[in-house]
Amino acid sequence: MNYQRYRQFPPIDLPDRQWPSRVIEKAPIWCSVDLRDGNQALEKPMNLDQKIKFFRYLVEIGFKEIEVGFPAASDTEFNFCRTLIEQKLIPDDVTIQVLTQAREHIIRRTFEALEGIPKAIVHLYNSTSTLQRDVVFNMSKEEITKLAVDGAILIDDLAEEYGKDRFLFEYSPESFSGTEVDYAVEICNAVLDVWKPTSDRKVIINLPNTVEMATPNVYADQIEYVCRNIKYRENVIISLHTHNDRGCAVAASELGVMAGADRVEGTLFGNGERTGNADILTIALNMFSQGIDPKLDFTRVNEAIDIYESSTGLAVHPRHPYAGDLVYTAFSGSHQDAIKKGMAKMIDHPDRWEVPYLPIDPLDVGRNYDPIIRINSQSGKGGVAYILETNYGLHVPKAMQQDFGPKVTQVSVDKDKELTPQEIYDLFLDTYYVKEPLSVVYYTEHSTKDNVDMECNITYRGEDLVLKGHGNGIVDAFCKALMDKFDITFNVADYSQHSMEFGNKSRAITYVQVYNCRNESYYAVGISSNTAKSSIRAIASAVNQFKKI
Repeated sequence: MNYQRYRQFPPIDLPDRQWPSRVIEKAPIWCSVDLRDGNQALEKPMNLDQKIKFFRYLVEIGFKEIEVGFPAASDTEFNFCRTLIEQKLIPDDVTIQVLTQAREHIIRRTFEALEGIPKAIVHLYNSTSTLQRDVVFNMSKEEITKLAVDGAILIDDLAEEYGKDRFLFEYSPESFSGTEVDYAVEICNAVLDVWKPTSDRKVIINLPNTVEMATPNVYADQIEYVCRNIKYRENVIISLHTHNDRGCAVAASELGVMAGADRVEGTLFGNGERTGNADILTIALNMFSQGIDPKLDFTRVNEAIDIYESSTGLAVHPRHPYAGDLVYTAFSGSHQDAIKKGMAKMIDHPDRWEVPYLPIDPLDVGRNYDPIIRINSQSGKGGVAYILETNYGLHVPKAMQQDFGPKVTQVSVDKDKELTPQEIYDLFLDTYYVKEPLSVVYYTEHSTKDNVDMECNITYRGEDLVLKGHGNGIVDAFCKALMDKFDITFNVADYSQHSMEFGNKSRAITYVQVYNCRNESYYAVGISSNTAKSSIRAIASAVNQFKKI
């Protein structure tokens, strides 16, 4: 690869930077740009109905600032803005934001789109980076600054004409990330000198990582530098708008907040041009996972997926943080075992989530526990045991788990696919609940103080037989009856039993481990609404697995 064509991004000279020692303690002001930046990045932009539906969803989950478009760009954008205003679709506590270039006819058209609006943010921008100045505009810094200042003056004048109390102002030095940081401060201060922010009428200075050119720590240095040197700082809202060209938009936004930013612009699932914008859902739930109220409601994350996919035509990746189909799923045996133990430990402290490999409780975003552990060729005994327990109420003994796990793995390998819970349960019964050639029909017993006499009707290779036995309990009597009848010897080495369901119709399941005369081990189960019958069925199932009866 011809790496010599590229050069490293120069670091910011900020030896006393403070942001690395800070932590995020509260949610920033959120601004969704799904309907502008996200929409303009789509192969097929949203129509009016889709935009209205998306806008309503953004309001529902808690956004108080929503950039609705670039009204001067097209009739579709203009009409959407007018529809929101004329149909009174904007709640009193929500402010829409519109974007405009620093060009006179575009600014005037933008204010026409806002006629009658109760409250709006007018977002002015022009490109300031060295590359844009030299290659695109062929303009000096002074000329670029004049463009921004002239646009700010016109916006201020038109706000007076349309009703100044209705409007808040925002300025973005576009391509801030590629702009000399001292010049970025200079041009922002020139705009602020026009708008003169006050405590009751603050101005937003948005610092877009328009093209992500460096590591997130460099962006954080840039933000801290601006926060230190911007004029009117107490009356300025520092805003971030990161892009994902290096795959670090979320990290850059988080570090930017640590560096002093007050506000974050982004989109659901990071939709945006090229590699996308900052993913607000991820940033918000990152905060949530640290015990911080994100001020956005993602308790029904599947609704966010539905509105996003139906509106954009894009799909949420199965490994997307917090929302992907597979992010709460473990296939690896060691992961499954740790999750199983963690879920069991949660009984001791249900108010504090601490489960290995799961940073948040899936229930908190509207998911359930069904897909947490899924079984394929990489899975282990712990995962299989978790599936049988959570789906079917089976508390399989540890030794039997070790016996069954490899069998599940082999079937998954042979079929070359993930096994469903039902397939695992069926395989478990097929393996350990063997009903041929010997099957228990019914039994009777007569107990004395120390012993039991039992008579058991069975079928054996299609023939009805009666077995009689005597022992210290029903299981002992049945075992002796089998050994006498079939001239075999075996020993029950392990035995456990529990109820499979709750209520009057509950069934018992019995697990046994049996050794035959050659010291070969067999695991078996028996199931019945009668606990004694489940026990003798388990013994019969083990004997059915012997090589010769």
